[in-house]
Amino acid sequence: MIDATSKAFAIWLTGLPASGKSTIAAALKPKLEEIGSVEVLESDVVRRILTPHPTYSVAERDLFYRSLAFLGARLVAHGVTVLLDATANRRAYRDFARSLIPRFIEVAVECPLALAMQRDYKGTYQRGQQGESSTVPGLHDPYETPVHPEVVIDTTKLSANDAARKVLEVVKEKFNQQYS
Repeated sequence: MIDATSKAFAIWLTGLPASGKSTIAAALKPKLEEIGSVEVLESDVVRRILTPHPTYSVAERDLFYRSLAFLGARLVAHGVTVLLDATANRRAYRDFARSLIPRFIEVAVECPLALAMQRDYKGTYQRGQQGESSTVPGLHDPYETPVHPEVVIDTTKLSANDAARKVLEVVKEKFNQQYS
């Protein structure tokens, strides 16, 4: 049964690949768990299930991000707070999630492309530069920055723990949630 009085919510961490989304999600999760169940929906993990051999085509990305938003909405409806750790390079993807999830916070994780490329331990940008991928957000595919995010994190200035504290301040203000 869905709990209409649930205090669960969703936080979508969006930014370029290797901008620091996963690191911030890892810092946020234990704090959020102080008041309830939390699930991290990391795009790389979910994508391996939904599209085991991804092409990153527009149609595939549309389906993937709609599915990710739907999964997040279902979890929130059942009382689980969700951290969506996903580039979601088009605003429409994040706006769709916001339309499904009433208690929603968008976090813009900002990082200069050059620094993201240095941090990229997965080799995403390298594959893009070598012509193995033509759909890397920030290189070949545009990344549409959020227009009105609830939180902006500059990862050149804030550590993951400081970024998590900044997000928690907004959660406290917006949803009246308390954390230690």
